[in-house]
Amino acid sequence: MLLTVAPFTLAFGVLHAVRAASGQNTTTCRCLYGESCWPSQDDFAQLASQVSQPLVTPSPPAKPCYVDSQSSDCAAVNNGWLDGNWRADQPGAMEAPNFETYIFPNGTIEACYLNTTLGVPCDQGSVSPIGVDARTVEDVQAAVKFAAEHNLRLAVKNTGHDYFGRSNGRGSFMLWTHNLKNTTVHPTFRPAGAPDNVTYEYALTIGAGVQWLGAYEAANATGRMLPGGIGPGGSVGAGGGWLQGGGHSALSPSYGLGVDNVLEFTVVTSSGENITANAYQHSDLFWALRGGGGGTYGVATSVTYRTQPSAPLIVLSFLATVSDAQSNREAVSALVQNTSTLTDAGWGGYMTVTPFNGSITHWAVLVLPNATVAQANATIGPYFSFLQDLAAGSNGSFVIQNASMEAYPSFFAWYEPTFAHAQGEVGANNLLGSWLLPRDVIDNNYENVTDTLLGMPNGAQYLMVAGGVVADVDPDSAGLNPAWRKAGVHVTLIGTWPDGATATEIDGVRAAVDASNAQLRALAPDSGAYFNEASLQGANFKQAFFGSHYDQLKAIKATYDPLELFVVTEGVGSDDWDAQLNCRL
Repeated sequence: MLLTVAPFTLAFGVLHAVRAASGQNTTTCRCLYGESCWPSQDDFAQLASQVSQPLVTPSPPAKPCYVDSQSSDCAAVNNGWLDGNWRADQPGAMEAPNFETYIFPNGTIEACYLNTTLGVPCDQGSVSPIGVDARTVEDVQAAVKFAAEHNLRLAVKNTGHDYFGRSNGRGSFMLWTHNLKNTTVHPTFRPAGAPDNVTYEYALTIGAGVQWLGAYEAANATGRMLPGGIGPGGSVGAGGGWLQGGGHSALSPSYGLGVDNVLEFTVVTSSGENITANAYQHSDLFWALRGGGGGTYGVATSVTYRTQPSAPLIVLSFLATVSDAQSNREAVSALVQNTSTLTDAGWGGYMTVTPFNGSITHWAVLVLPNATVAQANATIGPYFSFLQDLAAGSNGSFVIQNASMEAYPSFFAWYEPTFAHAQGEVGANNLLGSWLLPRDVIDNNYENVTDTLLGMPNGAQYLMVAGGVVADVDPDSAGLNPAWRKAGVHVTLIGTWPDGATATEIDGVRAAVDASNAQLRALAPDSGAYFNEASLQGANFKQAFFGSHYDQLKAIKATYDPLELFVVTEGVGSDDWDAQLNCRL
């Protein structure tokens, strides 16, 4: 059954008229839902006969509450709204619901808010109206060929963990890879085309839809581990955009980024061909897929990771509140000054400094794999002794509420009870800013770094996911932005707003985040940003996200995607398209 919502069709008729008036036409523009070029019912029926599952007709996840707010379906929506796994299971949901909405040039917002009392009708927004629920490589091939044949705007979506709205698009045709769930552990793995003597023990092959909880479970079952995403519910995809954007982890200072641990991809290109890319065949594509951005070169249907033997894990948890500026400054300065020492020792993790109720909250979770408590204390002890002394002499203005160190027999022994059943970090409107601060800047200019962090009106997230072994990798060994290899820390900012905010109000949040982000960039203008977690970079996106690799990445894209079927916001090749990514320039 195809989606034929009259207001949605009308809105797209208006959009088509705008495109026609501006001189754009279907020879240079993608075909969108509601336009005369859109495939017919018969076309979609033929596609449905070629794939293993019925076609999906995604709708905004809050829609059941507009049909009947007292229904069990609406109750399920309310119960699942902050659950990343529930949202990932909805083809129409994004992890941040603002990317389900659509803002017209005149500031009108089309949305489907959870808060039904706002009096705003539930409309399709940016949610794709129809697509393929891919369960096999053949499903992916059929969807890609269909999109290419009909010149459709293609949105490749996995879990919807996406801070740019890259995995959906108003009027687009969706390829949903979330249900590609095959998982295989290979006692011995030889990449396709590799010499017989090139093998890896217990490599892990996962389908594009496998999420990090599932990947960790599979690795742990054979006594192995690997660096990956860490968050509530383990809902981030392990084989999609996380990896292709670079893939950071709290384990990265010890084991590298995701792109440093992948051995092989299988990929469907815009021609519909299914190819294997690794260091021995299609090595140029393998290079590009490792950090050159998701949704750009083809559809990854599986990835194979190297794994590591399971090892003990030390976890340090910290929570403190600070009510005077001097103590706050000393605490933040100590963090900056100790960052390189800690990541060199293998410590990684997440810290936040956040204003709250008139004081500042310092929160941290840091992990150190393959170490004893004594070894952990030897490296992090001086830093925490300083904080304890600072609290003792602060007259109550610096209060440590928790500072604990625990030893676990393995990463999974900590991860599973802490994150597997957790919820949060999703279901709210937000946008991010970020910048990679180089090691030499935080080491040699720590006073300015401290001042800049303290000047963030909404605080900052200080992510120790760089440095250590990440810095030991040749910057040109993968398509990843070379700025990662010089980075000491990944600093992120966040702006939020309630449902029902106007376009002007949202622009105000964006402007505030951009202003703070500009201060971060000023510390290291030649550095860059993490492709998956950042703000729009505008004319600077090539340098910010890809650095010196952009031209080579674009040439590789031209080889494997000559149709330019795979185009995402500020991804490689997007500079040849308009702001909506619907029409070539």
